[in-house]
Amino acid sequence: MPGGGGVFSGTVNLKYVKLGYQYLVNHFLTLLLVPVMAATALELARLGPGELLALWRSLDLDLVHILCSAFLVVFVGTVYVMSRPRPVYLVDYACYKPPASCRVPFATFMEHTRLISDDDKSVRFQTRILERSGLGEDTCLPPANHYIPPNPSMEASRAEAQLVIFSAIDDLVRRTGLKPKDIDILVVNCSLFSPTPSLSAMIINKYKLRSNIRSFNLSGMGCSAGLISIDLARDMLQVHPNSNALVVSTEIITPNFYQGTRRDMLLPNCLFRMGAAAILLSNRRREARRAKYRLVHVVRTHKGADDRAYRCVYQEEDEQGFSGISLSKELMAIAGDALKSNITTIGPLVLPMSEQLLFFFRLVGRKLVNKKWKPYIPDFKLAFEHFCIHAGGRAVIDELQKNLQLSARHVEASRMTLHRFGNTSSSSLWYELAYIEAKGRMRRGDRVWQIGFGSGFKCNSAVWKCLRSIKTPANGPWDDCIDRYPVEIPEIVKL
Repeated sequence: MPGGGGVFSGTVNLKYVKLGYQYLVNHFLTLLLVPVMAATALELARLGPGELLALWRSLDLDLVHILCSAFLVVFVGTVYVMSRPRPVYLVDYACYKPPASCRVPFATFMEHTRLISDDDKSVRFQTRILERSGLGEDTCLPPANHYIPPNPSMEASRAEAQLVIFSAIDDLVRRTGLKPKDIDILVVNCSLFSPTPSLSAMIINKYKLRSNIRSFNLSGMGCSAGLISIDLARDMLQVHPNSNALVVSTEIITPNFYQGTRRDMLLPNCLFRMGAAAILLSNRRREARRAKYRLVHVVRTHKGADDRAYRCVYQEEDEQGFSGISLSKELMAIAGDALKSNITTIGPLVLPMSEQLLFFFRLVGRKLVNKKWKPYIPDFKLAFEHFCIHAGGRAVIDELQKNLQLSARHVEASRMTLHRFGNTSSSSLWYELAYIEAKGRMRRGDRVWQIGFGSGFKCNSAVWKCLRSIKTPANGPWDDCIDRYPVEIPEIVKL
């Protein structure tokens, strides 16, 4: 095409100008100090031994001054070491893998929907949602949801909880050699199923955990509760030295099947599937040798003060008295606003100085020069090698990919998790991390950004640093299908 070479050349030149700018800003102190240190070394080399000795004597230091200086250095060093936050290591984690008997292919889901519902409009609506959902044929629902009609009893709900939670913990115990007496802190999150005794008590009873264990049971906090549990466990590990924390994230599907006809409450039926994850955190120094990751940051954003945000994911009864979760049409706009607030906080913690300066200068320019200037979107690909975006639905992943300017490879783990397992709520981030590991992409020093969204409305982030190159796990949720992925996901799967 005529003139195409000039445009391409200009694009390439701008690319290298930006790369040079980034290197200059990010290594400014190094570039400044190296010449100074080199000049000092040359000057010391030029001086003879006699001149150096004369310089030392000219300082006129006596023993008291030397001892006081040494004491001050030791004191400051001790205060610094004691005041530093304890490192929190992710030793290992395990995700529940449903059996093939729980599979819900599209044909099975729609056949059950037609048998359960006599409202043709609701059936057609769920068909359209499923066609565009990004889910695959291998997602799973609990046994009680395979009945016609479903059996959302307390007994069936407890049975699902025991199945997914105990299976995940058993797998984690096999991987780590963890013993019940080694667990000091237990945090469980499940948003919509909160029985008495609690799920944390159920785990304590099953594994006969210690009587002085510090246990917590979080409910009603939505799909982002997994990172809230990580944050709570981190805070506990800061005040309790030499401790292990077991975090369990799940959502129990059985009691939450919606049997009505309201469209905004039918969406969860189409998207949510069974799953759970068990994570072992520790602040013990000896665990650093075998740990996979170190927790770097947790940033939490809560938009609950805004009425629209508070009600955009809302549990209620419809006009017929059927209980369910309504999802507002404004959900994506509210999620975008929460994400902006979250990245405004996390940006200065993780972004290189070059990106922070560009963001600052553009912000000042918009205020003082021209308000029509577009805001500068920082390049988070410079801060992270891997992204785990909550697999809440295709629209969620699409929106974050566009807003953060990510490539298809960056969101591959999220899309493939949604396709293979569906929306497993708070545990989805761990299925995504398992996907990256199963692909053999995790290397020592890599940084991972987990982003979760949940009712309230909340956007939470966690940043992890990989401590060792991770070999492809021999067993895990992806072990029998990872060779088939990634798969091409069409815009519409015609049913």
